[in-house]
Amino acid sequence: MRAVILDQPGSQRIGDRPDPTPKAGEVVVRVHACGICGTDLHILDGEFPPTPYPITPGHEFAGEIVELGADVTGLAVSDRVAVDPSLFCGRCWQCQRQRGNLCENWGAIGDTVDGAFAEYVAVPAGNCYRLPDSVDYNAGALVEPVACAVHAIHRLNMAVGSSLLVVGAGTMGLLLMQLAQSAGAYEVAMVDRDPARLTLAAQLGAAVTATSVEKVVDEHRGRFQYVVEATGVAAAGQAALGAVESGGTFMVFGVAPEDARLQVSPFDVYNREISVVGSMAVLSTFAPAVKAVASGVIDTARMVTHVETLDRFADAIQLTRQRAGLKVQVKPS
Repeated sequence: MRAVILDQPGSQRIGDRPDPTPKAGEVVVRVHACGICGTDLHILDGEFPPTPYPITPGHEFAGEIVELGADVTGLAVSDRVAVDPSLFCGRCWQCQRQRGNLCENWGAIGDTVDGAFAEYVAVPAGNCYRLPDSVDYNAGALVEPVACAVHAIHRLNMAVGSSLLVVGAGTMGLLLMQLAQSAGAYEVAMVDRDPARLTLAAQLGAAVTATSVEKVVDEHRGRFQYVVEATGVAAAGQAALGAVESGGTFMVFGVAPEDARLQVSPFDVYNREISVVGSMAVLSTFAPAVKAVASGVIDTARMVTHVETLDRFADAIQLTRQRAGLKVQVKPS
């Protein structure tokens, strides 16, 4: 089969790999769509420590089951599926207390083992979620980022009728905004430097949009009960932290460099009872994410703006780095 191969950080090529053979409990999926996310860029640049090389990346994907391994039940050849890339050990303390996303032996398809920027990939059968006929493969490949956003909504524990500010109107920020509206936020505001993304945010229902946190706070006439930093940029996170009202919650959702820092006043956290939380990947949120995509809660057509072939993987990466459009996907098959 043909696949993207990263021999080492900074080195990528399209090459031939052996077709995968399913082990017991696994299936082989023919990949029809695989999205590019920030983690893929970190893997390409050698900035994601768990990743071994060589590796085939790709963890946001959907496709068709073409082969079943031994002991697989409940699935059939030709089933259309989205795949949870999570590989939790099930034995460590975090897994035992149902916090697999914090697994002490954490792994993921496309992050620590070969992934879906390839024609075929072998995956655990239990990680496969059937797609309704109404959900095409491009929308199906959005289920993984939607599942991450669903986990963030769970972590926020947002009260109905709340105000929310999302800093960063990229794919993840816009997914969060749409889910928050469905969860009962009465007013969602968006900040981004890109006017085109703010226009889309407004079309999707953002009540207030602005190019800076300071401007959006002024227009909102005050701070917000919930603030989510969805860029991974420390300066944006610092500004976002200042937009949390007393008794509110600040979430770090964007993936920042490991050495990035925010300045937090312990007195301010104490005196204004501010909660600071994080949200890491996926945790039992694939099933609700499939429902959110299938029900139209997520406007998938607006989220996927570019689809490239495997041969044009380098172009797809460049589009993502340039922040052209929103979600860029690759069609390997």
